[in-house]
Amino acid sequence: MKPTLFKTLLILSVLTLFSCQDKKTKPYKAGVVISFDDAYVDEWIEADKVLKKYDWKATFCVCRIDSIGAPQLQKLHLLQDEGHEIAGHGYHHYNAVKFVAKYGIDAYIKQEIDPMMASMKKKGFNVSSFAYPYGERSDALDKALAPKFKVIRGRDFEDKKPEKEGCYFRNSKFMYAFDIDNSHIHFSIPYLLELLDNAQKNNKILILCSHKPVKNVTGNYQTKIETLEFLCKYMKLNNLKFYKLSDLDSLESNN
Repeated sequence: MKPTLFKTLLILSVLTLFSCQDKKTKPYKAGVVISFDDAYVDEWIEADKVLKKYDWKATFCVCRIDSIGAPQLQKLHLLQDEGHEIAGHGYHHYNAVKFVAKYGIDAYIKQEIDPMMASMKKKGFNVSSFAYPYGERSDALDKALAPKFKVIRGRDFEDKKPEKEGCYFRNSKFMYAFDIDNSHIHFSIPYLLELLDNAQKNNKILILCSHKPVKNVTGNYQTKIETLEFLCKYMKLNNLKFYKLSDLDSLESNN
């Protein structure tokens, strides 16, 4: 009786273990993460008005939260209530790598991360993702910030064939985004189309970042709303899923 009972309990324990693992991670379908950096809240709301018809979802990575006025905070809450994600992008928007080189990681966390998280929580934003200001990162920074966030995003500064780009999800909480601002040296609609085609054909999740959506580009760090609408139309036509950064925490790689 006892050996049989022991075996039964052992089997049940193993099944429970695998069941818990299945709940934590799940295979995914091809899709795109659209993320925005800084604090262009008014422009984000205008883009949302245009793109709602596509049932889009995006991640808005906000910096300088205590410098944002009450009307803009209300708009951020509106975006969060609609199912978009509000993520962190630094309290002062310091370049993390340069700051740490001068003052150290502890000082960076004390000045840039902790006050950001405290203020965003106080203002009612559920932050679990972080995007590095200027996109620069290091292994030491990743290690220090890993316990604080589910997902940490940098930027992909390279220009490679789509299948070799670093801007696809690879079963890691650390990821890179391809910049679709018009001023980005590697951006073009044909190349964005190549990245999207690669995601669609190979069942990948493409990670993109932007800053200020505008009708007409007048400076750096601006993305045409026309580009965003092209992106959303492609996704709908090709059955690609809209993901937020935090969604990637529960996925397992298809590769």
